[in-house]
Amino acid sequence: MASSSKIWSVFSVAAALAAAALARKGATATWRLATGKTPPQNPADPQVSAREAVLWAMVSGTLVALARMLVQRRAASYFLRSTGHLPPGVGDDDQQQQQASTT
Repeated sequence: MASSSKIWSVFSVAAALAAAALARKGATATWRLATGKTPPQNPADPQVSAREAVLWAMVSGTLVALARMLVQRRAASYFLRSTGHLPPGVGDDDQQQQQASTT
């Protein structure tokens, strides 16, 4: 079980990082298409309007979180098909409590 836990950890992190990078590129392209300019490099910069900083944070944060969630769900599904069980730390709380009480 420790081996599958390590494999899942590496697989999950790699998938999340790849999804975040792709989502960031998608958010940047979408921002450019919608506004005609590049997104703020540093939203904390006082020269960036508060409205623009907040909108960029909302757009980029939402897309990155959504991409990570979708990729991690696919990764968990793949792990389940490959091993016959859910990855460590994935599943509803009742299953985890039952497993903890039997060990």
